[in-house]
Amino acid sequence: MARTFYDEMYDASGAVRPHYREFARWLAETPDDLLAQRRREADLLFHRAGITFTLYGDDQGTERLIPFDIIPRSIPASEWRVVERGCIQRVQALNLFLADLYHDQRIIKAGIIPAEQVLANEGYQMAMQGLDLHRDIYAHIAGVDLVRDGDGSYYVLEDNLRTPSGVSYMLEDRKMMMRLFPELFAAQRVAPVDHYPNLLLDALKSSSPLDNPTVVVLTPGRFNSAYFEHAFLAREMGVELVEGADLFVRDDKVYMRTTAGARQVDVIYRRLDDAFLDPLAFNPDSMLGVAGLLSAYRSRNVVLANAIGTGVADDKSIYPYVGDMIRFYLDEEPILKNVPTWQCRKPEELSHVLANLSELVVKETQGSGGYGMLVGPAASKAEIENFRARLMAKPEAYIAQPTLCLSTCPTFVERGIAPRHIDLRPFVLTGRETRLVPGGLTRVALREGSLVVNSSQGGGTKDTWVVED
Repeated sequence: MARTFYDEMYDASGAVRPHYREFARWLAETPDDLLAQRRREADLLFHRAGITFTLYGDDQGTERLIPFDIIPRSIPASEWRVVERGCIQRVQALNLFLADLYHDQRIIKAGIIPAEQVLANEGYQMAMQGLDLHRDIYAHIAGVDLVRDGDGSYYVLEDNLRTPSGVSYMLEDRKMMMRLFPELFAAQRVAPVDHYPNLLLDALKSSSPLDNPTVVVLTPGRFNSAYFEHAFLAREMGVELVEGADLFVRDDKVYMRTTAGARQVDVIYRRLDDAFLDPLAFNPDSMLGVAGLLSAYRSRNVVLANAIGTGVADDKSIYPYVGDMIRFYLDEEPILKNVPTWQCRKPEELSHVLANLSELVVKETQGSGGYGMLVGPAASKAEIENFRARLMAKPEAYIAQPTLCLSTCPTFVERGIAPRHIDLRPFVLTGRETRLVPGGLTRVALREGSLVVNSSQGGGTKDTWVVED
């Protein structure tokens, strides 16, 4: 991968890219003090709306406002169509892989993925083996994290199939931009994203064989880091937000407690991990799930979105094989490329990683949120040596990648407008068909030079525009 950064707004000569010209003209005509005022308004409105996330282990308090940047990330429609096709292709292959893995295991028998790498994976759930799902959908909601190389090519950084989060910020960022800068939307055609809740509800309903199934959103509760999003999506879809205590199982059917009595639930959009879903089947200490839920699920009396056991497909040790999945199941070449990846479980690749730790990014295969990773170029000698010991003790728990050349986008920071590194998470919905709204969540690393965009690590968000060419 090239070692130069791609600027989303300006080309190599410093000229404004065509899809940013209207915005650049507006930006040049807008006084700095007005931009600063609008940014303060955005912060105030986000606070009033309660748009926060929970930061665990912070002595200064847990509730945090995700910083919102008022300079959008813009993508031309012709470019977006390639991204869209690539995301759809990828999620279709991952769903086919999960259906195969829990049934015939053709891809293992063909020698494409080693059996021990999936069957011994902690995301693999024996309880799913042989269970037929309606439409063979395992990942109803997926988030595909994309970055850009120096030449502008998109790479998939990782797949999120368990409980992908962040879509509420995508929707709220758009509402905020339309409220603060309506003139920008009048001057150009920006594709809408506000129909996402309708697409989500349609995908959830179509995952059930019933004509008009009852859908609920299952949350771990208000202390969860993404609780705002759980409540937001339930409200936008017009369905009930429930906790485990609100549900019970009787005769292998799931019911919701209501003031009018018990009501059967047909589809559960669950926002808690497999281990906490059912204390009778998984973690017996879980107070968040529903006793007997797995039995009801295996009896096909309720749909869980996403399905139990999807975590095996978004484990970072499985990520290097997604291109092979696309070729095996779809007989197509991948539209979106993977980032080159070394699997530390392989002795020869571990040796390369250990010899080049100062130049690589090393991640836990089960990690998320930017935790448990080493960014070699930004790490101290002590941090590198500490990670070296961890790698040698448990190499199968890690993968390594080149230090990424995340593209930059102009961002409003304390000292004015400056480039900051970004990524993109489009949200892919699978029901009767696989669809996504044009855009996604753009995350921005607000610290100068930082490549870590996660909100838990100080990152912020931007509105993502798909602009007609």
